[in-house]
Order: sequence, then C-alpha cells, then structure tokens
Amino acid sequence: MNRTALLLACLLFNLSGMAQISSIKIPMTAERWSFPAGSCEFLQHQSVPAMRLLTKEGVSVLKGLSFANGTIEYDVEPESEDFAGIYFRKKDSLESEYFYLRLFAPGVPNVMADVQYTPIIDGVNCWNLLPYCQGTGTFAKGQWNHVKLVVSGSQMLVYVNNLSHPTLEIPQLEGNTKSGSLGFSGKALIANLVVTPDATEGLSPVAGFDPFYNDPRYLRQWSVSQPVDLPKGRELTKDDLPKQNTEWKKITTERRGLVNITRLYGNSQTRRVVWLKCRLKVPLAQNRTVDFGFTNEVWVFLNGKIAMVDKNFFDDPLCKRPRARCSTENTSFTLPLQAGDNEILIGIANDFFGWGIMARMDTLDGIEVL
Repeated sequence: MNRTALLLACLLFNLSGMAQISSIKIPMTAERWSFPAGSCEFLQHQSVPAMRLLTKEGVSVLKGLSFANGTIEYDVEPESEDFAGIYFRKKDSLESEYFYLRLFAPGVPNVMADVQYTPIIDGVNCWNLLPYCQGTGTFAKGQWNHVKLVVSGSQMLVYVNNLSHPTLEIPQLEGNTKSGSLGFSGKALIANLVVTPDATEGLSPVAGFDPFYNDPRYLRQWSVSQPVDLPKGRELTKDDLPKQNTEWKKITTERRGLVNITRLYGNSQTRRVVWLKCRLKVPLAQNRTVDFGFTNEVWVFLNGKIAMVDKNFFDDPLCKRPRARCSTENTSFTLPLQAGDNEILIGIANDFFGWGIMARMDTLDGIEVL
C-alpha cells in the first residue's frame, strides 16, 4: 500500500470511529417519552426545552434508544425534598441500574448520603446493601445541576457539577442488565439530555478490585434455605431451627463479603425469613468476635443455642450505623466456639428493600470452614 492510500485508509478509519461515538441530543417532547398519565409535562424552562416530572412515583422512559455503554449528560433542577434520579440499562420496572440525588440536605457539607448508585433487582432498590456506593455531592434546588455518567462494562464514574473530579467511582455495577432504556424519576425538571454511545473516556470495562478480596476473615461460603413467611412481631426460637428435611442450596458472598439474599430470592412483599448455615472446624475451644452486618432482623444460633438477636430498621431507635445500611459497622458479638465441629445457623427476616448479611471474624487462624 502506497503512502497516499495508507493516509486515506487511516482517515476513513478515524471518520468511522468518530461516527460511532457521535452524540445524540434527546428532544424534550412528549412523543419521545413514555410516562404515566398526568405525571409529566413539557415546557420551556430558563430558555431551554425541559421535561417536568410532577410526581415522586412515576418514571418517564425514553423511547427508541437502547443504552449499554457510553456517556450520559443532563441537567436537573430538583423541585422536592425527596429524590431525583436516572435509570439506565433499564429492562423493565424490575431490572435496571439507578443513580439518584437525595434532596433533603443540598449544600450541607460532607453528607454521606447525598448521592447514591444502586441496582434495581426484582423491583428492589438495594441501596441499603451498598453503603460504599453513596457519597457526598454538591448540588442545589432552584437551579440547574449538571450530571454526567460514564458507563463502561462493569464500571461507572459519576460527575455532579464538577467535570474534573468524580463524585462517585463505582468499581462494579451490580445490576442484572447489560443494556436497556433510560428513564427519570422524582419531582424535578430535566433538560439538555445528551447520550454518546461507546464514549467511555478510557474507563476500563473490567470490574475494579474488591478491597476485601484478600481478607480471609470473612465467612464466604454458606448454605441457605427457602424463604417462608414470618408474621409481623413473631420472634424465632430454638423450636424454629431447620429440621432434618430442610432443603439447602449454596450461596457465596459477593463483593465486600456480602451474602446477597435479594439477588437469590427477589422482592419480599411480606415479612419473610431464611436460614443461613455455616460449619467451622476448630482445633481448640475459643471465643471469637464477629463483626456483623445485616438487614433487617437476625437470630444467631451456635450449636443449637442462641448467641445473638438484633434488629436494623431504617429511622428506628434500633437503626444501626451507617443509618441502617448493611455493614460490618452494624454490630459485633462473641461466638464461644467448641473444639471440633461448630454449626452457625442464622435466621434473617426482611420486608424492607435489600436483604443480606456480612460476617467477619476477628481471626480465622487455624479454623477450617467446612
């Protein structure tokens, strides 16, 4: 190939690449959006076409676009004290990814819960399973705030009013979908929506490191029973321990040592309970401390005897740090392990958002997880 032909080929390649990452400006007109009747209006606001979301519950979904990877930018002006967010890779009302602003404290410095990423799994917003996917942000009501999402495979960067420094860094998107539509929710105005497919700005599509991957203290291998209804107010006792004919399946922790029961059993319309089982072989009798995270109610039995009971309800006197999120900050307790085999059984009940536990021993030196 001569020099002229080579230069022409390079030019055509570059032009084709530019065409692949061209931006799409989304019209803020009613015919491009699907929304519940009476939940949305379209208008000129501050000299730009805008979509106003009139209710907290409805979701306005963009028609005719499937998004997998790339950049999403938009302006949002909140009009409530609640939430305003964007769904992406949205398959339907049950499965999606979701980023949102919490609007109760804009302008207050270092509020940990200003912004949140969470997957929607079987219709469950899993915010309380992912405290490390929230953070502080700078935004205000009564004015436009610029949001930019860079989505690449398993990772995402979120920018709010500052394009030089990410507001959130998400090392692994946790949803079950890889592509889907976009949608907005929360009482707010939305404008200047631009989608640039495949423009990932060099962000790796491979999931980032799990900072707890090398930590051997987490109990990661469990067996779990089928969920059953548990009437409100009823407590578990020794008589409720699993019977000989209980069916078990294996469940392994996800990132950061999380046993994610929501991903396995989905949405709880009523209060449901499962049992988790783990067996330890211990060389010598010893007391071990467990740092324990959970949502929302737990009954821990060791070798058939009650070892701990606790609750973790949002906005309740029994709410655990960090404000009812599942974290090893929630609580700690002592396990008096006997020499030889030990069986840990944990009943865990839930009817509120995400469902799971995490258990970190002070040490597992010399202890075998069976």
